[in-house]
Amino acid sequence: MFGYVTICKDELKIKDYAFYRSCYCGLCASLRHRHGILSALTLTYDMTFMSMLLSALYETEYRVHEIRCPIHPAKRQTIRVNRMTNYAADMTILLSYHSMQDNWRDEKSVSGLAMSAALKRAYQNVSERYPRQACAVELYMKQISACERENDCSLDRASGYTGNLLRELFVYKKDMWQEHLGNLAFYLGKFIYLMDAYDDLEKDAKTGNFNPWLAIRDTDGFEERVEYVLNLMGEMAAREFEWLPILENAEILRNILYAGIWAKYTAVRQQRLEKNKA
Repeated sequence: MFGYVTICKDELKIKDYAFYRSCYCGLCASLRHRHGILSALTLTYDMTFMSMLLSALYETEYRVHEIRCPIHPAKRQTIRVNRMTNYAADMTILLSYHSMQDNWRDEKSVSGLAMSAALKRAYQNVSERYPRQACAVELYMKQISACERENDCSLDRASGYTGNLLRELFVYKKDMWQEHLGNLAFYLGKFIYLMDAYDDLEKDAKTGNFNPWLAIRDTDGFEERVEYVLNLMGEMAAREFEWLPILENAEILRNILYAGIWAKYTAVRQQRLEKNKA
């Protein structure tokens, strides 16, 4: 479901893209160092955004290294890591472990079963370190499962569960910033869920998988409704971001919130328009 919270590369300065890339590679390196080489397969843009957001908010200094990456061994890669990178790596494990188990239960995915087994020890260690966040992920999986069983097509219910989950993960600690930080994550989580459901619409229509958009898919103005709802979630997330006292790398973070999250939507919408014309 995750992977939508990325940059719009065309609108970034070269130096900002290089910085973002070093944070992305830093998260990959942190995953491998903390949880084993296979954990690098769980790397997402969304958790890169979280690590950069928390680093900027709490003004956490990066450690810069040059490493030989096993995936790109020809050239040494610049990475940036700090305690927020490590936190994002741990949260990635919490999300990925349950996601892989869900893939096995729902689709009998052998790769999902194998990956969840490989991540089990790492998941247990992270759960002990962050019990609040671990409980939030476990509760989320139960809530989503119930929503799917009941075939509740309310857009707010399932997306709200995802928003609540991200609220718990993004709130690194309870302090004066937790309200706006949590609200940003909540609306971003709703956007991610609804965008993912829109992306999977055609596939779910064929397979019969749960998708809240299916209930109104054939109604007049459906595409306009999707765009309106996603716009609303994106705007609310951006509004909460602007309340936070973020100066460091604010241009990159704004690029993601104002442009990057729309890249996939634009591509999917265009593909559907072309398909309908054919």
